[in-house]
Amino acid sequence: MSKILSRSPWTCVRCLCRQNISSTRRLSFATPSAPTPNAFESVQLVSHTAPSAKTDDHVLRDVFDNKAFWQDFSKSWSWAPEGGRGLLCNRFLTHPRGFDDFADRTITRCRPLIKKIVDAKDLHQYRAVVKDFDHLSDLLCRCLDLADFVRSTHPSSEIRESASRAYGKVFQYMNVLNTTSQLNTQLRHAVTDPNISKALSEEEKKVAEILLRDFSKSAIHLGDTMKNDWVQKSDEVVHWGTEFTNNATPALPHFISPSSRLKGMDPQAVRRMTYFGVTKVPVDGFTSSLVLSTVQNEGVRRKMYVESRTTDKRQIESLENMLRARADVARIAGFKSYAHMTLADKMAGSPGAVNEFLQTLHSRIRPGVDIELKQLAVMKERTHPGTSLNVWDRDYYSRMLASQQRSKTKQPDFLKAFFSIGTVMQGLSRMFSRLYGIRFVPRQLSPGETWNGDVRRLDVIHEQDGLVAVLYCDLFEREGKHSGPSHYTLRCSRHISEEEIASTDISGFASKEEAANDGMVSGRNRKGELFQLPMIALICDFQQESRTNATLLSFGEVTTLFHEMGHAVHSILGRTYLHNVSGTRCVTDFAELPSILMENFASSPEALALFARHYETDAPLPFEMIEARVRRDKMFEKSQVETQILLSLVDQAYHSILAMLGDFDSTKLFHEIFDDYSSLKEPEETTFQGLFQHLHGYGATYYSYLFDKAIADKIWRDVFAKSPGSAIDREAGDQFRREVLQWGGARDPWKCLAGILEQPALAEGGREAMREVGRWGGGTVN
Repeated sequence: MSKILSRSPWTCVRCLCRQNISSTRRLSFATPSAPTPNAFESVQLVSHTAPSAKTDDHVLRDVFDNKAFWQDFSKSWSWAPEGGRGLLCNRFLTHPRGFDDFADRTITRCRPLIKKIVDAKDLHQYRAVVKDFDHLSDLLCRCLDLADFVRSTHPSSEIRESASRAYGKVFQYMNVLNTTSQLNTQLRHAVTDPNISKALSEEEKKVAEILLRDFSKSAIHLGDTMKNDWVQKSDEVVHWGTEFTNNATPALPHFISPSSRLKGMDPQAVRRMTYFGVTKVPVDGFTSSLVLSTVQNEGVRRKMYVESRTTDKRQIESLENMLRARADVARIAGFKSYAHMTLADKMAGSPGAVNEFLQTLHSRIRPGVDIELKQLAVMKERTHPGTSLNVWDRDYYSRMLASQQRSKTKQPDFLKAFFSIGTVMQGLSRMFSRLYGIRFVPRQLSPGETWNGDVRRLDVIHEQDGLVAVLYCDLFEREGKHSGPSHYTLRCSRHISEEEIASTDISGFASKEEAANDGMVSGRNRKGELFQLPMIALICDFQQESRTNATLLSFGEVTTLFHEMGHAVHSILGRTYLHNVSGTRCVTDFAELPSILMENFASSPEALALFARHYETDAPLPFEMIEARVRRDKMFEKSQVETQILLSLVDQAYHSILAMLGDFDSTKLFHEIFDDYSSLKEPEETTFQGLFQHLHGYGATYYSYLFDKAIADKIWRDVFAKSPGSAIDREAGDQFRREVLQWGGARDPWKCLAGILEQPALAEGGREAMREVGRWGGGTVN
């Protein structure tokens, strides 16, 4: 059965890695409901006794930097009094087939909720419908989110297989619910009847609005014939999308070149590519980058550029079939195009508004692009008089110019000595304490609680509220571990009602409260209300040092860790009564804002002063070194932004009504856009769209990173960097938490933006607001 969900999996553009930021499996009808969006702000969780903050601070560094300390710390949990509590403290996951039991229990608990929703008749019953939808969604996502995470991370094949079975079983059950028309009918009645809707909280209304829109996208309102057509086309989207993603490789795996033409490239790399006197140059990401940035021969650079951006005819057909199927899905559901359907509930609201943003941003950065490219053209003119700059020259001359700017006495690796993982984590905790009143406290693990012995558990402690979240950090590389940084929300904040507690089967648990949350982390506030607390997994693949006790990070890796912590803090502080709008479960073009904003702190002198010290001498980091590094990183910032604008324009065009036309030609359209907007001419033989995998995962929302980057830059300038020393002031942190973070997805993001920037005119969004955001982006004006 087709997947009919409200959101597609989100991929973080900066990390280029799958992020489980917002629920990728939210029921198309189920979304939060509860009292007030910030009701949690007025209450406090029961505080958990903890050591002093100073002791916690030292332990935090040692559990990451001191191998002997970590061995002692991690050994002691074997004798913890609570014993084996199950994987991630889930009491069902105490044995290899535990996910099978968890899936069965999940479905069993869903059935009475569904019956309750369908059978609702009187006013009192209908007023509970939105909350019941949210509870239903939460039950399903509890199992799906954990199973999806574990099947991709756990080293035990038996446990991975159990998680995969559970995922498939619950996912199939959810798809049946997504096509159950009675559920849509009951929700619509609960929202449209004024006697019922007037009793709903703003958070509940937001949830209901999202759910009804999701139902509309799923074509549930159509007759059986059209619904079957919709399901068929949805299946085609999945099929062709999978084909497109799995086969996104250049048409030729390599090309032949005399080694003499590869001058400038690392000689060892050239030797590795040479067999019996023949040099075969692979057309892959790493080698392509190496050739384009180091090989002196322009003909070889052109060859690599073209071959690395050209795929075969079959791959283009898969892409175009996917785009046509998406267009059909949208048409059947009653939308003008796939972009119109996808953007209806985003900040942008419409394809026209996205194009307003992109056009404005392009106009703003174009003078800067011209300046950057002129510098490169001058360099080429010096070595090759009478020639012009081409697109395959950009990386080569950019590297040459950057190398001239690099300090001759302080190499980039010198920075690593000031960034051990322990000191960076210590710095993040200190910074969050100053900004938001939360800190990280290492906690010893129960047997079987994590999937690997290298995983650290950090309890997130608020200065008044006590334990507010749990963060599992799996930061080191190891054999078999998937690469790339990722943030997973394993469980969201949600209020667990007394009615829910009373109706929970206690079998196998010590109490009804424990049973209501599967044994996982929960807490009561001062009103006595029970909440499940956010549980987050942070995955990186930092290389452990053999020559030092501590693992040292490059500045780029520090920035990555800050980025991922931006997602985490959104999950931690976005505490709502309803699961579906908790934390990062917000609209796609707002989800990256906290993480992008966090990157600014990695180069902030106020933040760096909290932790950046030499791992051996404890000497503070000379800030001018970071300033020089940031300047080098931003040397060609405008050109990089232009590339992202071009791809965003392609994404919008491919998901417009053009995809419905019989003569739709993705290659022709791609080159028309590049001819109109690119500062450097794209070779006409390329078919890069066939390699642009984000067309599958991002469909009509690729602009989101540029959009959130522009917003983050504006908030950084106006809120956190408005005066010397203000970057880590509690006033700035409270403002960002109050106006943005605490709401999760329960508030219109335009209202969040209007509040944080104190610009009421932004509150309603629209095309002018999108143009205004475009004026903020692209970095500093040249």
